[in-house]
Amino acid sequence: MTTSVPGPAYRIVMPRLVLRCWNPPDAPLLKAAIDANLEHLYPWMPWVNHEPTDLQVKIETTRRFRSEFDAGRQFVYGIFNPEETEVWGGTGLHPRVGDDGLEIGYWMHKDQARKGLATETAAALTRVALEVNGMRRIEIHCALENEPSAGVARKLGYHLDGALRKRLKTADDLVRDEMVWTMLADEYPGSVAATLAANIEAYDAIGRRIL
Repeated sequence: MTTSVPGPAYRIVMPRLVLRCWNPPDAPLLKAAIDANLEHLYPWMPWVNHEPTDLQVKIETTRRFRSEFDAGRQFVYGIFNPEETEVWGGTGLHPRVGDDGLEIGYWMHKDQARKGLATETAAALTRVALEVNGMRRIEIHCALENEPSAGVARKLGYHLDGALRKRLKTADDLVRDEMVWTMLADEYPGSVAATLAANIEAYDAIGRRIL
């Protein structure tokens, strides 16, 4: 396993974005972002089938995200503008790909699409997963038809391991073929992901800088 620093990273600061653990006061911003993006997210995100939901549901969701984060079960982040007054998306590190690996998931607000923000987000989480969480393997999964998401993985230097047939359930009641992209720890130093994430700052639960 790669060398890790004390973590997890609760807050990650980049020039154009802040990624941080969700907290219940974020619930109104989360609801506003999801409600504005239902059509945009519907082809790719199965959880959209359960939207829209009321504010109390979002409060419980953020409480659950925080609890799982604190317990080290999974690490779900909000993507915020630098002032943290708007939610621009969501992302996370998910332990559903086996030992020594984490999967990066992400969604972006339609108003922030095609600006390179998802690429910067995935680059930052790639570094955090390797250097803070001490993983050997980071994966990005997306539907075969989801070219924007595949483009993020491709640009960062992830390797396309292949496509799994009829594995990915989506909100439109289809089961799509799923691409699996992988970055190994020894591939990271020479990657575009490493270049993009070179100057991020990451902080632990009490605000101590760890990257």
